[in-house]
Amino acid sequence: MRVVRATGVPDGATLGDAAACIAGGGTLIFPTETVYGIGCAPDNGDAVAAIFRAKRRPADKPLAIHVAWPEQASQFARVLTPSARRIIERLWPGPVAIVVERAPDTARAAALGGPTISLRCPDDAACAAILRATGPLAATSANISDQPAFDGGQAELDALPDATLAIITGPTRLRQESTVVDCTGDIPRILRLGVVDEATIVSA
Repeated sequence: MRVVRATGVPDGATLGDAAACIAGGGTLIFPTETVYGIGCAPDNGDAVAAIFRAKRRPADKPLAIHVAWPEQASQFARVLTPSARRIIERLWPGPVAIVVERAPDTARAAALGGPTISLRCPDDAACAAILRATGPLAATSANISDQPAFDGGQAELDALPDATLAIITGPTRLRQESTVVDCTGDIPRILRLGVVDEATIVSA
């Protein structure tokens, strides 16, 4: 694994390396405001499989799609329910992911062929620059399954799963995982409670 350390938003050369990594079918470790993620191109089945192997991830847990702009969510969703739209409008970019019905022929590898997909728009300048360079990424937290997520706070990188390229920008701002909300129905349902609390989701 090649590791690049950056301060703040990565420079053009590093962003170019990230784009080349994803275009070439590689896997990328990158910062978000919550914890570091490991990602790949959403429709590259071999790269998705590499993430599962590197993380020792259960085979039935799909990856989430990370987008640079809220507007990109619509390309992966068959429909955005009112609850999904409210969260996108009021809480994105931010540490909350929404589960929606997946648009046909999009991110099939990331979703493991399932009918739904999780979407997230991180609130982190370095992450946004990387996503603009690479395009949307199918990703999950950069840790071995059942181990603590990597927040960049420790000096050693031994806990990270293997990847083609890792961009390390230092400690993440929130150091806690995102909240995941099922927005396939009229009423949002929290699947995993993280940074964003239930009251904020309900009032969105």
